[in-house]
Amino acid sequence: MGKSESYDLGSYKFKIEEFFPKNLFFKITDVKIHGASQIIREGCKNRIKKESPWESNLVIIAADHPARNVTKVGSNQIAMANRYEYLGRILRIIMLDQIDGIMATPDIIDDLLIIDHFLKKVDAKSFIDNKILLGSVNRGGLSGSPYEMYDPITAYDIQDIVNLGLDGAKIMLRLDLQTKMAKYTQKTLEICVKVIRECNKVNLPIFIEPLPVFLDQNGNYKLKQEMKEIVKAVGVATALGGSSANMWLKLPYTNNYDQVALSTSNPILMLGGESTGNPVSILNIFQEGMLAGQNIRGCLAGRNILYPGDDDPLAVALAVSEIIHKHKTVSESLSILKNSRGKELDYLTSKIL
Repeated sequence: MGKSESYDLGSYKFKIEEFFPKNLFFKITDVKIHGASQIIREGCKNRIKKESPWESNLVIIAADHPARNVTKVGSNQIAMANRYEYLGRILRIIMLDQIDGIMATPDIIDDLLIIDHFLKKVDAKSFIDNKILLGSVNRGGLSGSPYEMYDPITAYDIQDIVNLGLDGAKIMLRLDLQTKMAKYTQKTLEICVKVIRECNKVNLPIFIEPLPVFLDQNGNYKLKQEMKEIVKAVGVATALGGSSANMWLKLPYTNNYDQVALSTSNPILMLGGESTGNPVSILNIFQEGMLAGQNIRGCLAGRNILYPGDDDPLAVALAVSEIIHKHKTVSESLSILKNSRGKELDYLTSKIL
């Protein structure tokens, strides 16, 4: 399968309101007004945990970007700031059995638990049961801030994650080694070390995203996506915190990805990066990445699945799952994608409203 694989939406255009009506979104507000804490705690306590969650390849949705002031998708600067649409797209995907879990900030996890509560009240299937729930930890390095490389704990801390019974934690470590802001990278490094040590004390999986970055001409941090930079960042990350026993790596795809696989004995999940609006590109990346080494264990991706242009996030998520779980080709996964658009759009309304 080459990158010229044909992709045709035809006249299809996904509309979030057909799946997630606004009155259902605002039911979450009603719950929060009257006290959502007990529902959230009970939802976490009573959920059925996935048996042997780390044994197979994983497709996990990343949903922590807005907390770091990142809301841009394509030309829309505030796409992910629309919480109604953002949450609806997450719901569209997380309900699939083929999706293994989600990594998110507390506000997203809370909203999902409340919607799941609505389903359980009518004896409908829980979409939280048998899912991996990862808590995002350090979101303080706000995009566009002069102190962006300083990334303190602002979302979950490890005690929060333990108390809620979540399945793991995620931290980001951007490595700026050249500008005057490099000193903030060092501070973030120390924060990450403490988080990893806390995870090791309670035997909690920790997902670390080490990203080598540089400042572009406009003063924006961009990813150094060369293989040699990625593998050096891996070496820094895996040596942190006293033990790498519980560590997973979230890494971007790059050329010569086999060398990235050989840079660590730890499991790797591929990140998705900014949305291209065309699912073929991310399907190609995931197919090629999965062939690079046996420690490439799937993906932890957000925007490219949640916002695939005009396409249906559910259909794109199923196509990604075909590649990650079943080792299908891009051509085969595109066939699944095209045949899955618009399925079960009435799922939530038929159960709750």
